[in-house]
Amino acid sequence: MLLRTTDPFRDFDRLTQQLLGSTWGTTNRPAVMPMDAWREGDQFVIEFDLPGVSPESIDLDVERNVLTVRAERVSRNGDWEMLAAERVRGAFSRQLVLGDNLDLDNIEAHYEAGVLRLVVPVAEKAKPRKIEVSGTKQDTAAIEA
Repeated sequence: MLLRTTDPFRDFDRLTQQLLGSTWGTTNRPAVMPMDAWREGDQFVIEFDLPGVSPESIDLDVERNVLTVRAERVSRNGDWEMLAAERVRGAFSRQLVLGDNLDLDNIEAHYEAGVLRLVVPVAEKAKPRKIEVSGTKQDTAAIEA
């Protein structure tokens, strides 16, 4: 398996927040970052939706085979009255367990138009390769006869 999220209750939390309001339960738990992941040839691509997040607030860490993505959408302060508040603000955090077949030393990250894109190459040891079969001339002569 390429990756596995470490929060199995994410969908339950999302449903609870929709039913009970966006402020219920968000003070103790970080907001969820929607993501897509796929394989393109010899690399895996992971994209996280982070609209309204400053690139400077994004923090990526890899420890062993766990990738941690953190970001923050800052709340606006001012003398105004909020009419609708559907976008979650504050700190976001997500952890992914990546497979041993990936080259975690060469991850590339790019943030554009609210999407954080990570490209993780497949490790050389995990790439398909040809194995040459050798034999002796004696074996070849026996086959020809």
